[in-house]
Amino acid sequence: MGLNDQNEWWRHAVTYQVYVRSFADLDGDGIGDLPGITSRLPYLRDLGVDALWITPFYTSPQNDHGYDVADYTDVDPLFGSIGDADALLDRAHELGLKVIVDLVPNHSSDQHEWFRAALAAGPGSPERARYLFRDGRGKAGELPPNNWESVFGGPAWTRVEDPSTGSGQRGQWYLHLFDSTQPDFDWRNPEVGDLFEDVLTFWLDRGVDGFRVDVAHGLFKVESLRDQEIAEDEVPEASAASAAPPSSMVERTLRDEPMWDQPEVHDVYRRWHRILEKYDGDRMTVAEAWTQTPESMARFVRPDEMSQSFNFSWLLAPWSASAFADVITGTLDALAPVGASPTWVLSNHDVIRHVTRYGGGPVGLARAKAATMTMLSLPGSAYLYQGEELGLEQDEVHPDFRQDPSWFRTGEEGRDGCRVPIPWSGSAAPFGFGPGTGQPWLPQPSSYAGLSVEAQQDDPTSTLSFYREALAARRAHATGIDDHVEMIDLGEDVLAFRRGPVTVVLNCGTAAVALPAGDVLLASGAVEDGKLPADTAVWLG
Repeated sequence: MGLNDQNEWWRHAVTYQVYVRSFADLDGDGIGDLPGITSRLPYLRDLGVDALWITPFYTSPQNDHGYDVADYTDVDPLFGSIGDADALLDRAHELGLKVIVDLVPNHSSDQHEWFRAALAAGPGSPERARYLFRDGRGKAGELPPNNWESVFGGPAWTRVEDPSTGSGQRGQWYLHLFDSTQPDFDWRNPEVGDLFEDVLTFWLDRGVDGFRVDVAHGLFKVESLRDQEIAEDEVPEASAASAAPPSSMVERTLRDEPMWDQPEVHDVYRRWHRILEKYDGDRMTVAEAWTQTPESMARFVRPDEMSQSFNFSWLLAPWSASAFADVITGTLDALAPVGASPTWVLSNHDVIRHVTRYGGGPVGLARAKAATMTMLSLPGSAYLYQGEELGLEQDEVHPDFRQDPSWFRTGEEGRDGCRVPIPWSGSAAPFGFGPGTGQPWLPQPSSYAGLSVEAQQDDPTSTLSFYREALAARRAHATGIDDHVEMIDLGEDVLAFRRGPVTVVLNCGTAAVALPAGDVLLASGAVEDGKLPADTAVWLG
């Protein structure tokens, strides 16, 4: 099969995101690892997912928990070895699971051999040309080259010493749209493209099934590196569409973005498409592209570019029937001209868990289950984030234990609360996360005792049982049917649509609503006397 075949596995897959540090710890050091993931693969098979996406496990100083890569073709000893990566791939494939790995092409670690060489070589050198070094503004170059801000807060530029003076005199600045330990590559330098072709080939040869591409809308910046134009009432920031807002979900608005979504980026993904075409098994790419419109997102998934792009509009939508309806119709309309399959996602390692976003407690959980069930009925593929099948909420990590670099740069809550290691068993930390005792790298709350896999697996009313049932129902009723979605008007507080023989109804209002005719195939809550309660979804056949 080629990459444009409509039957590729990824078009309708449910993929489970594994945040490697927080999934399973086999060696007992309090940090998740590759052997830990391998040991839990049967759990993912039994849950009913088709694939797993693993966050970066490459050699890294871990300043941004692996998204600062020092060596793209090796495994950090914190997580295991190349042999462990091979064993994971082999075991996953034995169980019928595909494996997607994270790729971080926008920037490297400041410990990457290229960047260390760039610092030593000095201005005008071929080594510095692999990154975005520039002279500063002002009489003595004391001001940053432009006004861009880091996604993690503060200026996007850091000044380095001039190696030619040997006296500590300050010299050029380098660009880092994220942490200062993550210098951005200059993708206009052909050496950078060649490096990543080698990286892709290395992992494809080892058998990975796909790549999740971090900051896929980054890579190229406006060649002049001009200032960002900022309206008088606009708060300067890297972008409202650059990366997931770590402390709040905001509605994105169109703005000047010379650092994101430049047209040249699409040449990169056409090149990658040609590389993946050489391999069997329908290898794929999925873009983390926080673009400003559905139309700009669709450009990443044209037939000769990437396979998928995360649909963050679904994640960003408030609890509203009309908002959900707008996302569904807007997404399908945008993707139709390029023949791409949609994706749907509610949580990941960068955002507040959706149980909490929807209000927390019993109401938040009811809404989360209903939104998930609705998502699973839609055409295309779905992405789940580890722990959501247990009903986990955003944890309040005490400032003394926070590790997210955005916390240190901004003082805002950051992303640690969605990254706490998940509970497997037992009544106290580490809740079966590893063989050790006491808290893992981020502390787990005592409430995990009632939310562990062990506590839920045999309870037919648990969130875990609901997810297993919903994934089984998706396979039985929503796989292989017509992708056309027909919206149905059942009132302003109700999202309703028909897809093939299945009718889906989601009640976002406060009162129960009458259901259309049909047999209940699956429901996220109690359905009695033909009435659908508030904060509940149902599939009818």
